Amino acid sequence: MTTITHWIAGAPYAGPAGATTPVHDPATGEVTGQLLQGDAAVVAEAVRTATAAQREWGATSLARRTEVMFRMRELVVQHTDELARIITAEHGKTLDDARGEIARGRETLDFACGISIASKGEYTADASTGVDVHSMRQPLGVVAGITPFNFPVMVPMWMHPIAIATGNAFVLKPSERDPSAANFVADLYRRAGLPDGVFSVVHGGREVVDAILEHPGVAAVSFVGSTPVARYVREKGAAHGKRVQALGGANNHAVVMPDGDIEQAAAQIAAGAFGSAGERCMAVPAAVAVGEAGDLLAGALKREAERIVVGPGDREGVGMGPVITAEARERVLRYATDALEAGAELVVDGRELVVEGHEGGFFLGPTVLDRVGTDVAAYREEVFGPLLTVVRVDTFEEALDLVNSSPFGNGAAIFTASGEYARRFTHEVQAGMVGVNVPIPTPVAYYSFGGWKDSLFGEHHAHGPEAVRFYTRNKVVTSRWPHQDRPVTASLSFPRTTD
Repeated sequence: MTTITHWIAGAPYAGPAGATTPVHDPATGEVTGQLLQGDAAVVAEAVRTATAAQREWGATSLARRTEVMFRMRELVVQHTDELARIITAEHGKTLDDARGEIARGRETLDFACGISIASKGEYTADASTGVDVHSMRQPLGVVAGITPFNFPVMVPMWMHPIAIATGNAFVLKPSERDPSAANFVADLYRRAGLPDGVFSVVHGGREVVDAILEHPGVAAVSFVGSTPVARYVREKGAAHGKRVQALGGANNHAVVMPDGDIEQAAAQIAAGAFGSAGERCMAVPAAVAVGEAGDLLAGALKREAERIVVGPGDREGVGMGPVITAEARERVLRYATDALEAGAELVVDGRELVVEGHEGGFFLGPTVLDRVGTDVAAYREEVFGPLLTVVRVDTFEEALDLVNSSPFGNGAAIFTASGEYARRFTHEVQAGMVGVNVPIPTPVAYYSFGGWKDSLFGEHHAHGPEAVRFYTRNKVVTSRWPHQDRPVTASLSFPRTTD
């Protein structure tokens, strides 16, 4: 039985004896480790060491910081398979899916390797006579990230590479459900030459979250998780004077027009709905079939769902692993049952799936429901499991109104051959990320990730250029170097640039 510790000052940190929580293998249901639970004292120790380390790291040259990021990127490439196995063992997703997660997280490391370009300031000569103006972006100090279970490597990598590359120290609070990947990444940073204390990991639950949000030494907090918790993090963090970006839940829609390639749309939607067992904030749990697309789409989705092989994530040929916990499994079952009782039609039933040899695992098969009412929880709420609902409407306008009526605004997609419909959708849909014939429009790292409405609390999206702005603050310097032969006359009037 493994004991999973914190990571502080460049090494594993157990701290004072405290409570532990079990970590499970979702494919078997067995306990594989015990996770130390932190508290306010552990957070304080992490912030103390981070504060001391950041003073020197923030004054380190861009060349040196970039060198560390390049080394870190190479180490992530070299250890992708090992890291993927850690993810699969605690999350349950397939090894291929885990490798894909790491690759997408590494894109932010790629971006951070060019931080000298991304963090450049501006310069204006002679803004007034003999007066020059320039700006610079400086690190905030110690910043923190609170991240979810569904992407234990990628989502933290949206945060810490840019935060560290811009000169901050970073404290990570990962999910208690799959914590080991965070410690592995911490050790890679150590091997890359990052000074001790610049990257820390503190494990725990709400007590640790509250300690981070309340600690006066933490300047900013990044969060990804459910909408209620995102709202809480935003409000509590702001009340304690912190800069906060809090990415919340999602209920992403895919609109399918009759003129689109229905088979292609079904294949893409099924991948978006059932990849990683639907446990993605950019999953596609709701398909909106317009007009004649309805029957064709339902049939095509049935064929796609029935092709998916479910099993342990490290088994060859498996396309979908288990959900993260027994409680998550029961929640998805309730959503499906309630929708059926409300009149939805069962297209594919994965509720009773059992994986031979893994009867204790948290498995569900892909489940597809057609003619789902918009008043049932399976449609309205964030399911976060392998359940796909199909809603039928008559026109494009109805589909657009349906998508826009959702309180969430993370992502949305349309499948069509019409440039007119595609353009209208991209301009009029109320979502932060939009796909055209693409089911999961997660931006590449040199753009930024984030939604609208209840999917984001704060002004900044994640990774890319917006992350540079979030983890730094702007300073503008106005300077004059008077010549002894041209004295400058002081004036009590407000200065004018024309003088």
